Amino acid sequence: MRRILSRITRDGRFTYLEAGHPDANPIVFLHGIGGAARGWVRQLEHFRRDWRALAWDMPGYGGSKALAAASISSLAAALADFLEPLGTERPVLVGHSIGGMVVQQLLAARSDAARAVVLAQTSPAFGRPEGEWQREFIAARLGPLDRGETMRDLAPRFIAELVGEAPDPEGLALARECMAAVPEASYRAMMLALMGFDLRAALPRIAVPTLVLAGSEDANAPAPMMQRMAEKIPDASYVCLEGAGHLAPMERPKEFNEAVASFLDEHVA
Repeated sequence: MRRILSRITRDGRFTYLEAGHPDANPIVFLHGIGGAARGWVRQLEHFRRDWRALAWDMPGYGGSKALAAASISSLAAALADFLEPLGTERPVLVGHSIGGMVVQQLLAARSDAARAVVLAQTSPAFGRPEGEWQREFIAARLGPLDRGETMRDLAPRFIAELVGEAPDPEGLALARECMAAVPEASYRAMMLALMGFDLRAALPRIAVPTLVLAGSEDANAPAPMMQRMAEKIPDASYVCLEGAGHLAPMERPKEFNEAVASFLDEHVA
């Protein structure tokens, strides 16, 4: 069984982790704003048995080069650039949080870009840039940095606010490590990239098998909102992990992996 390998694309633009057999069907994991490719190690360990499992570092994370201007659209274009030379034709895409938004944007541009998708603890919209809730959300996350705190200062407090009941201790430590290592400039850019994102009208056009995966204690992507999202996607499956907060891949890795594996067993040959 192959171990997890750290890799860089030939053009030097992206770093990523890979496990599994190179000729197996590809599954690609996309992290959130406070994450990193290494946040998916428990998923890579699980899915490498039957898949070519990859986890990318989003632009500006790990060794991946930052974008000149970050938006959900530019991130989706970067994802397409990352996938094409790897020979990952129509992979399964698993997007968590902003990673799920990037998946939606890629599908809106190319309906056949994936064999199947998992939209985990994400949203089809962030809303109006001038909206009161949106301004308060951004201010709450960037305000401490404006006052001189560092990402390492913020990580323990923010991660504690994001997780649900009885999180996996190793996953909790990993989540803190990932967030602490995010460059401040990248964190700021990705937060601002959320502004104005809205693909609610595109949900009925998603034409690949889709799992919408929620956490019952997730305040960032509440389960009722995600259930409504699933209802707008033709034939989507919906699963809510009881007790999970916003970081299910790390805080509930076993339940997360089982939900994804069950979906793939049913919908992907």
